Amino acid sequence: MLALAGCSHLGGGKLGGATETGQASYYADKFEQRKTANGERYRHDALTAAHRTLPFGTRVQVTNLDNGRSVVVRINDRGPFVRGRVIDLSKSAFTRIGQVSSGLLPVKVVVLSLPPR
Repeated sequence: MLALAGCSHLGGGKLGGATETGQASYYADKFEQRKTANGERYRHDALTAAHRTLPFGTRVQVTNLDNGRSVVVRINDRGPFVRGRVIDLSKSAFTRIGQVSSGLLPVKVVVLSLPPR
């Protein structure tokens, strides 16, 4: 298992079980129905997320380090592009593990599965 703290790159090779810690943010309402990097339309009610390097279709578990709540999301976009942030969650995914009023959450991201080739 590969453990990274606050890194933006999970490394090459086998990624299953790779972990990353840092801050999670969520998409603002203005992004609803805009195209994501993989061509899908963003929907705030979908359990999706943006990550800088993970392949589209990767499923990750995101755990709020303050309360232990977790959500599983699918990567379908690129970002975040702010230092210290490791993942941008859909609004629905974010609210499953924390309050949107907080804006940011300390999280651990664990790769559950990579997309089929």
